[in-house]
Amino acid sequence: MAKVAVVYWSGTGNTQKMAEAVVEGAKGAGAEVECFEVDSFSVDQIDGFDGLALGCPSMGAEELEEGSYEPFFTAAVDSGKLSGKPVVLFGSWGWGAGAWMETWSERTKDAGANLVDTFIVENEPDDEGIEGSKKLGAAIAGAC
Repeated sequence: MAKVAVVYWSGTGNTQKMAEAVVEGAKGAGAEVECFEVDSFSVDQIDGFDGLALGCPSMGAEELEEGSYEPFFTAAVDSGKLSGKPVVLFGSWGWGAGAWMETWSERTKDAGANLVDTFIVENEPDDEGIEGSKKLGAAIAGAC
């Protein structure tokens, strides 16, 4: 059974709702899943999981949240622990055109991760956003 970590940051609750749906989708696809707010997860824990679902909304000038998520992601890249690891990325946005996800995707691939898929929603996830998040969870479970 694949073991997946869902690691997210959410300011308004939108990305948290997506994370909960990713968990549901991964469990529905047969994975063992643990969900963490980013401040409750350390880079050292990555080795204990077969795959990662990483979630963060677009912040500022279309970038990752700077207080917790960016330092975590940078440490994960610098540690080499993403290399070869199946990863999906998700998050919500309220302005711009999704450039933060494009940048984040490139950084993830450059770190050697197996980027399985990404999923973004504008503002709060509606029914379609929840279903897309569940499909993303199933995708990471199937990639492990």
